Amino acid sequence: MIARFYKILLILGIVVCIAAIFLFWLTYSQSKNLEVDFLDVGQGDAILIKASGGQNILVDGGPDKIILKRLAENLPWWDKQIDLMILTHAHDDHVTGLIDVLKRYRVKKILYTGAVHNAPNYLNWLKIVRDKKIALTIIDKEQTINLGAGANLEILYPDESFLDKTVDDLNQSSIIFRLVYGRNKFLLTGDAGEQVEKKLIARGAALSADLLKVGHHGSQYSSSQEFLEKVRPKMAVVEVGKNNDFGHPHLRIIKRLERLGVEIFRTDLNGTIKAVSDGVNIKIN
Repeated sequence: MIARFYKILLILGIVVCIAAIFLFWLTYSQSKNLEVDFLDVGQGDAILIKASGGQNILVDGGPDKIILKRLAENLPWWDKQIDLMILTHAHDDHVTGLIDVLKRYRVKKILYTGAVHNAPNYLNWLKIVRDKKIALTIIDKEQTINLGAGANLEILYPDESFLDKTVDDLNQSSIIFRLVYGRNKFLLTGDAGEQVEKKLIARGAALSADLLKVGHHGSQYSSSQEFLEKVRPKMAVVEVGKNNDFGHPHLRIIKRLERLGVEIFRTDLNGTIKAVSDGVNIKIN
């Protein structure tokens, strides 16, 4: 009799656990909010977009394995799928962490430029992508990707092909895109500098945004005054490591943002920064 009682308790416990997991999943998957997590990976970029349609989009992966810890902190334990991976450019502080992501997560599709780069980490990443036969899409023109549930990803740059080309400065080949959800707009610029900013302004690209991911970790060679005046962000996020050797973010850029009344967030000071949009307002957690 006692054994039967405990057996019933065990079955009830399992049922309750399954129901709780299902309800949590249902709440998570049906959320109408869009969340952009600027992950604290030290001196590098890694951005997790949890789209309103339920997709996980990972933009860059930082300089090392810490990306795995950050993903575990910001995704449910059972969610091991990256629906879209975007490599803005092939420098180590953007690509290295993606190697471990490919090994631990199911990656469905990848966007990149195909520019030539012979650094070991990039070549290793590319080999794993090809071995796993993950769909690769070259970004070489402006385009809009409909994410569903009211969200769009607007690719602004590059607007030319870098496939199999050697680029003098890989930063200037960075994929730049605007994430639009309802009335809210996020502009993510990789490590692109003033050279690319001028091109975007000259062709009248749609640059206005509520939140700007500051280019090249706040380098003095990005975020020109003219560019910032076109974007007119209310908030800006700088992905940067503590006590880095590059002087990022540059004081000139911080002052430039402050003069425009922009609220500044930094991963070296604030840790991972969560920006949640309901399509009307963006809240930083």
